[in-house]
Amino acid sequence: MIKYSYFRIKNRPTVTFRELNLSTQLLNALDDLGFEIPTLIQQQAFSPVMSGKDVVGIAQTGTGKTYAYMLPILRMLNYSVQQNPRVLILVPTRELVVQVVDEIEKLTTYINVRVTGVYGGTNINTQKQAVSQGLDIVVATPGRLYDLAVSRTLQLKSIQKLVIDEVDVMLDLGFRHQLMNIFDILPQQRQNIMFSATMTDEVDQMISETFVKPQKISVAKSGTPLENIKQYGYKVPNFYTKVNLLEHLLSDKETYHKTLIFVGFKKIADRLFEQLEQRYAEEICIIHSNKTQNYRLRSIEQFRKGENRILIATDVMARGLDIENVSQVINLDTPEYPENYMHRIGRTGRAEKEGVSYVLTTKKEEEYLDDIESLMEMKIEQLDIPSIVEISDRLTPEEEPKIKEINNPHKRPNDEVGPAFHEKKEKNRKVNQGGSYQREIKKKYKKPKTKGDKTFNLKHKKRKKR
Repeated sequence: MIKYSYFRIKNRPTVTFRELNLSTQLLNALDDLGFEIPTLIQQQAFSPVMSGKDVVGIAQTGTGKTYAYMLPILRMLNYSVQQNPRVLILVPTRELVVQVVDEIEKLTTYINVRVTGVYGGTNINTQKQAVSQGLDIVVATPGRLYDLAVSRTLQLKSIQKLVIDEVDVMLDLGFRHQLMNIFDILPQQRQNIMFSATMTDEVDQMISETFVKPQKISVAKSGTPLENIKQYGYKVPNFYTKVNLLEHLLSDKETYHKTLIFVGFKKIADRLFEQLEQRYAEEICIIHSNKTQNYRLRSIEQFRKGENRILIATDVMARGLDIENVSQVINLDTPEYPENYMHRIGRTGRAEKEGVSYVLTTKKEEEYLDDIESLMEMKIEQLDIPSIVEISDRLTPEEEPKIKEINNPHKRPNDEVGPAFHEKKEKNRKVNQGGSYQREIKKKYKKPKTKGDKTFNLKHKKRKKR
């Protein structure tokens, strides 16, 4: 297990951004955004990132981790006209690339910094043209970045700072191989920075392999939920009862004015959308990885602006995306991995505002709920299903019990394999005894295989005749 140098300050007095070592240009940008007081992670991360050491930051979702690493990086980033980027930010999803680029552009209103986002699902030639014009900061998903680096369109030899945001998601999505390849082509003399709300063993292993004596900033234990999020649960027998419960809850438009519903799988998300669209056609949208990039971005923008008050999403939306004033997060299913639950509910209660989350649990999912409560070290309050909600007997194909074949005459008991139809021929009964092939050939044919052996045998025969 890797050893960290800890940087944890409890009951730290409140400071303002003006008390940090920020430039006038950054302070003016923060004033335009209306930000005066940094969050705890932003306060504690500033000096370690400024020092140039490798940094690992652990903080709850919604506490401003993007600004925690971007403010000190921009403070140290001097003006340059060089072609190749000096800062690389890796994120797991396309939507997060767009969001991080947008946040950087807000902070660099009064600074001459070139920033571009690259991600899959769009024309790579357009991104090649953007990259060729010169960059200071590149925000990328691992797959598209590796494609650009292999084609030598994007040179990474000048990277001074590497930021990895939500690395556990990248590993879950199978990006480990590409990440290690990217690390190999980056300069060894660089600063590594990673921020996340959860820490897994696989992430810890990657840090030990890649980071150099990292300084860990922890403002909360990994897996600690925000105190301003109220959590409730319902024990529900099946999918269609969950749909009935959702329709009952969402009928209160004043309370559920901006509701994000998380679903584990794309197929279930589409099925839920079909069910709810009949009643909330003009108020609902959906996003998952099978949707086109334009459709996904449009759905997010409509939800952000309030044009749609209900958004159904898979876990592609659970990480990093910042949408203001999400009134409720509803987990249609109880996620198998507790970390996914933590990131899901972190979409509400952001920026110290009040938030509410619900998790719907079937009998098969109860063990997942136990794991979530163990991670948070707290119990989720369970509510009774309102009597007005119909308990459905209808099951989805996934919920239907698997029918096992009994007394199938075409199958042998216990799947035993019967004897062969005929005995093996004599030549097929031979067993490989091993040994030298040449030695066996000499024994069989009584003649040498090399010239040296032939001479020896001729002399041996002459001696026998005498």
